[in-house]
Amino acid sequence: MPKYLSSVLRIRPALFVSFAILAVGCVPALHEELLREPDRQLPETFGPAWNSDVPGTDSTSVEVPWRDYFKDAELGALIETALDNNQELNIRIQEIVVAQNEILVRTGEYLPSVDVGVGAGVEKVGLVTSQGMSDEAHGVPESLGDYRLGFSASWEVDIWNRLRNSARAATLQYLASIEGRNFMVTRIVAEIATTYYELTALDRQLEVLRQNIELQSNALEIVKLEKAAGVVTELAVQRFEAEVLKNRSLQFELEQKIVETQNRLSFLVGRYPQTVPRNATSLDDTTPMIVQTGIPSELLENRPDVKQAELQLAAADLDIQAARARFYPSLSIEAGLGLESYKADRLLSSSDSIFYGIGGGLVAPLVNRRAIKAEYSSKGAERLKAVLQYEQTLLLAFTEVANQLSMIDNLQKSYDLQSQQVSILGQAIEVSNTLFQSARADYMEVLLTRRDYLDAQMELIDTQLAQKKATVNVYQALGGGWR
Repeated sequence: MPKYLSSVLRIRPALFVSFAILAVGCVPALHEELLREPDRQLPETFGPAWNSDVPGTDSTSVEVPWRDYFKDAELGALIETALDNNQELNIRIQEIVVAQNEILVRTGEYLPSVDVGVGAGVEKVGLVTSQGMSDEAHGVPESLGDYRLGFSASWEVDIWNRLRNSARAATLQYLASIEGRNFMVTRIVAEIATTYYELTALDRQLEVLRQNIELQSNALEIVKLEKAAGVVTELAVQRFEAEVLKNRSLQFELEQKIVETQNRLSFLVGRYPQTVPRNATSLDDTTPMIVQTGIPSELLENRPDVKQAELQLAAADLDIQAARARFYPSLSIEAGLGLESYKADRLLSSSDSIFYGIGGGLVAPLVNRRAIKAEYSSKGAERLKAVLQYEQTLLLAFTEVANQLSMIDNLQKSYDLQSQQVSILGQAIEVSNTLFQSARADYMEVLLTRRDYLDAQMELIDTQLAQKKATVNVYQALGGGWR
């Protein structure tokens, strides 16, 4: 071997090693803020007014299946149907399928690729070229065929785990999409329950309004008789009649709200508008619910949106590692095996048509590093975004639970006082009627007392509805409904 050639062979490996070390050493450092860990510390309790360790049970309310938490059979049937037919939930399921396929795509990137191919062609080179003159001298035909049958393989050896980390990140995103679907289930269960209770509350308010319209109509007839007897004036008759007309108008408003609420429920269930069966006594249970909250740190396991944010953060960590590996040299291996001939009849008949080849190469980025740096920096920013989203989700989860627990307590106190108000105003109506008939009270006192009684009844139903909503919201806030 010539001396200069042996020297080159000795020098080139050293040059390449130096080149690779230089490329690795130039990996830029990300700002510390981009790589910080999220704050997972939560307060020990949800609030001073709530005991998070209710005796007599070891389980939290979130562990209760929705079928047991919502005991109304009509409501349970609606939720069951929605979990099968809700379009938004079915869309989320297809997103899970897409994420699952992404795992297969990225996994295939670090596995060897093997292809098979068949080719045929013809080539004519110029006679005045060196190849043309050589072919003519050796009797090679002017138009030369090219027939090929063979296999080719390529493989990028994942020495820095870039491709594997990318595949692991896709797996975590797939798991995050499942948690996203679970969070969607909690939302749908809660939204259907809330809308169902709104519908029953509207039914109750319509019933109360119709009862009051009947009573006011009877009172109007009495006032007309009093006018005929000269006890009251026409003004009293007109004021009572106007009150009846106002409440009849309100009746149609309530009926329209009932139609819209039924249609909203039908939409959530995934069907066209229709009458929704409901239990008329669903608001009657006003006993304050004892909510077993557990400890706040259990939100990390019970809330699907918190778990989703955690998985997305883990995927962002792997994406940074994959982006960093792009600065390092990559090793690729390529090979080929098959048959090749300039005549089709000799392609399979002669062993001389066999060809094969194998080779490998190391490549490291040197000049076009700006795009790699930009991608690396972007992955760092995306990771910080995932950290902030995780902290925001955790803060929101804790705040929602604390708000709903406080609301349950305050609504019960409000309901007790409003119940007393309704009872007193019901007695006041009888008193005002008696005083009016004995001319010791004017018609305005009777009219205002009846109006106050109707308003108090409506407000009491609104409070009952708010109580039901609070029990639904705290169940959702704790992460219930998806199991």
